[in-house]
Amino acid sequence: MESVRQEGQRADTVTQWVTFRLAGETYGIEVMSVQEVLRVPEITPVPGVPDHVLGIINLRGKVVTVLDMRRRFGLPPTGLDDASRIIVIEIADDVVGVLVDRVAEVVYLNDAEVESAPDVGNRKSSRFIRGVHVSDDQMLILVDFTGLIDEA
Repeated sequence: MESVRQEGQRADTVTQWVTFRLAGETYGIEVMSVQEVLRVPEITPVPGVPDHVLGIINLRGKVVTVLDMRRRFGLPPTGLDDASRIIVIEIADDVVGVLVDRVAEVVYLNDAEVESAPDVGNRKSSRFIRGVHVSDDQMLILVDFTGLIDEA
């Protein structure tokens, strides 16, 4: 039986987010941007790049730039461990790898469950935040990687 929507109700769009951890905080990237998640391969350094650019990797014959999300977010660096991963993302025809502490899970969020980006007193920082989801005293920061990649 087909359900009938009453006037005034709207359909919430459900979006999938790949969540990852950095320095004990949880962040999310829209799953449609994620190509794959990799164990950390050998990264070839490139001279003269910003400090948040770790270098490049060979991904099945394609050269992919790898960004260190800890450095990009101004967090203290740590060494790699067995949980460290590179999330390969495609944003506006660019393919980039982002190094994270660990990949957690895929979550499904309704638009109504996402609060708009908070005013953190810094327009530059807040434009990288697409929204925030809070549940059970935990916060999930939804990242807009388009701005992060454009400035990389």
